[in-house]
Amino acid sequence: MSAHDLRTHPVHLGLGAKVVDQPAFTGMDWYAAYAARTAADGKEGRLVSLFDFSVSWDSWEMHPEGDELVVCLSGEITLIQEFPDGRLHCETLQPGQYIVNPAGVWHTADVSQPASALFVTAGMGTEGRPR
Repeated sequence: MSAHDLRTHPVHLGLGAKVVDQPAFTGMDWYAAYAARTAADGKEGRLVSLFDFSVSWDSWEMHPEGDELVVCLSGEITLIQEFPDGRLHCETLQPGQYIVNPAGVWHTADVSQPASALFVTAGMGTEGRPR
């Protein structure tokens, strides 16, 4: 096994405490193939990924099957959550800080300076919508 960059090659944490390398991330359609590859793990599987941001997100996303952990590694990220009752919550994360996106909560992020974040996601059924 060789080293991979988590920015380009996410990993899947599966049943039986397995870590499964994933092919290079290619964009939003990659998620459908990921769901097919990891379907046997159901909603207990987790996608671990790392992204660098220099601009605010242009979309919202929501994970219906489980919570998502977001850890700011560098820079500053303002996470915006929209709860099912319409309530909005904004939280600015500094390096080392984290927040949880609960299952079923839409979320997006504003970035005012370059930032990096680690995501541990219940990826099954992930939905997106324009911001």
